[in-house]
Amino acid sequence: MAALTAVVHLCKHGDHIICCDDSYGGTQRLLRTIAGPIYNISSSYVDFNNPGTLEKEIQKNPNTTLIMFETPSNPTLKIIDIQNVVTVAKKYNILTSCDNTFSSLNGSQPLSFGVDVVVHAITKYINGHSDVLGGVVLTANPELHGKLRHIQNSIGAVLSPFDSYLALRGVKTLSIRMEKCEKNAMAIATYLENHKKVSKVLYPGLKSHPQHELACKQMKSFGGMISFFVDGDLSDCKSLLSNLKVFALAESLGAVESLIESPALMTHQSVPVERLKEVGVEPNLVRVSVGIEDVEDLINDFDQAFSFVGEKN
Repeated sequence: MAALTAVVHLCKHGDHIICCDDSYGGTQRLLRTIAGPIYNISSSYVDFNNPGTLEKEIQKNPNTTLIMFETPSNPTLKIIDIQNVVTVAKKYNILTSCDNTFSSLNGSQPLSFGVDVVVHAITKYINGHSDVLGGVVLTANPELHGKLRHIQNSIGAVLSPFDSYLALRGVKTLSIRMEKCEKNAMAIATYLENHKKVSKVLYPGLKSHPQHELACKQMKSFGGMISFFVDGDLSDCKSLLSNLKVFALAESLGAVESLIESPALMTHQSVPVERLKEVGVEPNLVRVSVGIEDVEDLINDFDQAFSFVGEKN
């Protein structure tokens, strides 16, 4: 959030930000409850994969100065065409910021597509061990680098030396951790896609993913994040989550251990219910961060937990 706050401070009073419609709940909270009412920086949320929608949303009064997006998005794992966003933004001289947390440094490099600013929650894959809170802002533009350094210094969004050390320690094993995470994730996504108590699976590596071909073009690996819909209601979702033993129920992601959560009740609880429905975040949606454990242990854990789904007292 400190990293995202620094990026938002590139805007000025009266500016307008366009954000992808299913972005992380914390991003939306920052824009809706801080940037808007305190700094008069307005924001709007659109589906970047709907042809022409992004360009149509660009405003002149107030002036659109920043486009923020995630790919894959949180939690519906939507893949956004990075090159298309950059092309539109450059046409109107608008800054672009891509949250690359879900993909990780190992999965894609948005700067190579011409994105101005890339943000990572180093709490997640970069650190990889659930013992650091922090963010990083990357840019290849010297002028933006200078502005961000000034903002960082002025508002105090600075990581401690020890947390920086731990994050750099994590980077050393990032590649090998991501290889194992992706291998496990593909096996689990395939398992879930064939499970009778799962109605839909969202994972970029599956051919059934709506933007699978795009993911293949702009991602080097598909990562360890999976979202799926339990074939049932919120109570069925709770039954699954409460009976898992290997998966930890937690909001975070990107660590060596496997985590699972309900976006509607946890990570995106601060987002208005009507907004969640618009972007497909239903009560029965489950988000999984696949770790590096033995994949058979993870699948067996799902097997025993799914046995409780659909049972009524």
